[in-house]
Amino acid sequence: MRLQKFLSRAGVASRRASERLIAEGRVRVDGVVVSEQGVKVDPAVNVVEVDGERVAIASPEWILLHKPPMVVSTRSDPEGRQTVYDLLPPEHQGLFHVGRLDVMSEGVLLFTNQGDVARDLLHPSQGTERRYEVLVEPPIPSDLRRKLESGVELEDGTARAEDVTTRRTPDGTRLVLELTLREGRNREIRRMLRVLEVHIRRLRRVRFGPIELGRLPAGAWRTLTAEEVEALRTTGQ
Repeated sequence: MRLQKFLSRAGVASRRASERLIAEGRVRVDGVVVSEQGVKVDPAVNVVEVDGERVAIASPEWILLHKPPMVVSTRSDPEGRQTVYDLLPPEHQGLFHVGRLDVMSEGVLLFTNQGDVARDLLHPSQGTERRYEVLVEPPIPSDLRRKLESGVELEDGTARAEDVTTRRTPDGTRLVLELTLREGRNREIRRMLRVLEVHIRRLRRVRFGPIELGRLPAGAWRTLTAEEVEALRTTGQ
């Protein structure tokens, strides 16, 4: 494993920031300062220190939270609103969230201590699928599906949805959209539907990559299975 990846996996810094630490001579391997990039280390054999303190890769931790609406996706909030970390036990407070959901949205939010995998999953070039379920109010444009899939012009570029499906609620008064995005732009669905003059009643992320929300209640969390973690690693490669 390359040294900068080791440092990132250990939670010291991002890969780029780890490269700076190495270049600045702040990293030692088996007591020897390493200032060149690309040096390989074996976590089971080599002793790695940063600024004189030993660092190691922690066991991978991944949890899934069903974020409720009216909860912010930050560690703290200057307005005193409830945060996603308020819903996690003390032993998971050190994890960081993989992406975010706006305060009114709900659904899948992942947390981990594996920064490098999380960054790969979030990188735009990766195209990680995010599946959403959106409850909307009439009136609904008859060509809504076509417009979403062909692209909606936003201030930061064209946004497109994939695999758009629609169904009526049991009482027939509202429409449920299901759609997939491959980007993590801020409030992307809300902005797309605002341009199309469609009013959102509820927005829920039901899947992130291979991880599905299932029947996990709002506000509850669970640990990912080994199979789910491996599926995420494969997605992020």
